[in-house]
Amino acid sequence: MKLYGLAADPVEVYRTLRERHGPVVPVLLDGDVPAWLVLGYREVCRVAGDARTFARDCRRWNAWDRVPEDWPLMPHVGWTPSVVFAEGAEHRRRSGALGEALDGVRRPEMALACRRIADGLIDGFAADGRADLVDGYARPMSLLAVAWLLGLPDEDVPELAEEIDAARNVTGAVDSCKDAHRRMHARMQRLVGERRYRARDDVPSRLLAHPAGLTDEEAALDLLALLVSAHRPTADWIASALRVVLAGGAFAGEPRGDGDALREALWEDTPVQGVIGRWAVHDCVLGDRRIHRGDLLVLGLGAANADPHAQPDGAAPNRAHLSFGHGEHGCPPPAPELAEVVARAAVAALPDRLADVRLAVPAADLEWRASPWTRGPAALPVEFTPEC
Repeated sequence: MKLYGLAADPVEVYRTLRERHGPVVPVLLDGDVPAWLVLGYREVCRVAGDARTFARDCRRWNAWDRVPEDWPLMPHVGWTPSVVFAEGAEHRRRSGALGEALDGVRRPEMALACRRIADGLIDGFAADGRADLVDGYARPMSLLAVAWLLGLPDEDVPELAEEIDAARNVTGAVDSCKDAHRRMHARMQRLVGERRYRARDDVPSRLLAHPAGLTDEEAALDLLALLVSAHRPTADWIASALRVVLAGGAFAGEPRGDGDALREALWEDTPVQGVIGRWAVHDCVLGDRRIHRGDLLVLGLGAANADPHAQPDGAAPNRAHLSFGHGEHGCPPPAPELAEVVARAAVAALPDRLADVRLAVPAADLEWRASPWTRGPAALPVEFTPEC
């Protein structure tokens, strides 16, 4: 199967693949590069949780000779000396420092900041009577919140948004992706240099002060990884949760709990559908498939959440989803909690300000981005009574 041909609604595709091939499926990535798509909940947990057998360093890949320099998925597999590809003690040093730097964020202060961000964005369209809650709300909400975490000024956000889009656009020109990545890297290097000279109460300053002793370049690379990995998934989570609430008419009637909508969005439409990846350290068997040393495995987080083994009684447990990954290379423990602070603030602010907000099109007509890697509404058009 060609993974890059995955349908806009992947649930049925995952079910069919599972029935035909089992929990581990041979697939072809862009350019017909071979890989394994891990669909099963148990199998994804095993791969993500067994670093001795399935490791993160992409330099183990046995198919590098089949990958051109301009391969569209190079942003996902190109090795950098960051926490993303680190392993063992080095990964624990880097991820531990990043996790503790994030854990120093005061949640009530962040919640207030996120509410201010949400109100400011709503101010921008409240008088119009209509808006697109993806480009006009969820995406800037997420990026402004991440910028707040990093201590970046708001005026940097528009340019930063363009850089992130270009760097993560796997369908765009590879040179443009590389240039955008270089500009973001330079931005993080400047930020680290500023905080090394004058510390503040923010994540970069705490990261630099951590006993792990990260160098400036290590800190810049790890902050860049945090920025890229946090922004788009949080934006998609916000948009998907808003779709859940609006599709049910909850804002117009008896509100359902924000937490219910947030959890349903993670289970049903997890923002990160597939992750490249893990590489087999040695020959092994996974889901009755013979995996060879150096093989690439794609973690199908969306497929695993839809696996009947994840929801044996038909009712999904609140926290058993794999939307934030699993194992030592999953999101650092404070990150999901902080992402929820952002998402919860965004979902709660909208009905407070626009009591009769409603979808401008039938929920069934909403379009989704068709991608095996990320999932979210392409647009979320709404109408409401304009604020005077």
